[in-house]
Amino acid sequence: MKWLYLFKANFRREYIYLKRYLPNTISELITFYAIFLFLFFGIQIVGDPSTIELNVQNTIVNYLFWFLAMMVMQGIGWSIMNEAQLGTLEQLYMSPMGAWRILLARIISTTVLQLIMIIILLYLSMLTTNTWLNIDAFSIIPILMLTLISMIGVSFMIAGLAIIFKQIGSFLQIFQFILMGLTFAPISNLPYLVVLPVVKGVDMSRGIMIHNSRLSDFTFSDYTLLIANAVIYLIIGIVVFKRCEKTAMIKGVLGQH
Repeated sequence: MKWLYLFKANFRREYIYLKRYLPNTISELITFYAIFLFLFFGIQIVGDPSTIELNVQNTIVNYLFWFLAMMVMQGIGWSIMNEAQLGTLEQLYMSPMGAWRILLARIISTTVLQLIMIIILLYLSMLTTNTWLNIDAFSIIPILMLTLISMIGVSFMIAGLAIIFKQIGSFLQIFQFILMGLTFAPISNLPYLVVLPVVKGVDMSRGIMIHNSRLSDFTFSDYTLLIANAVIYLIIGIVVFKRCEKTAMIKGVLGQH
């Protein structure tokens, strides 16, 4: 029950933020839609006419996962930076639930709300390009959930850096381009990338949404890689976060900005 109350409180908090700063939320949606239009018209100009439809389909899936990966992987890091700027970071550690549990509930709440924006962008993109993907929720949701777990693990690693260094905005800006490379990279040409977060989940989602694959079409090794990726990155993320947290406490820089 404590977890449920924690989630409800954080979900309400994130919803109030989105509603209170609605112009910022709308501008964020417009910005990412404009980025997609830029990518789409770029494909129209320089793309191969014989593969234009496949390229557009790949672009829609890749850019949506890029948007999602940025929101989730950087989410806890931005939250730590904001708490430090407001001088409320130490208050998280006064809760009996512990800071990492509060941050976990917060990133899950944010992700649920961001998924609504993803769905809006998805249908806007398909409507704009007149290119319709296979939206098989039964197949997509399990893969998406496992992919999100690995993203949250990375988000905890970045949050650990934020606890120690506080200002990591420049790193997060560079990290956006790294995420673009991961989400747009084709696994068939770079198979070793499957060990990295997001990559395997995006590849399997592309198979469902573009090539009409089903869960039964994927192999045992596909699921093994996806599940292992999720579990390993989540565990590493929480361990790194706890170690950084301990280091910040020893150095006495937890509440400093």
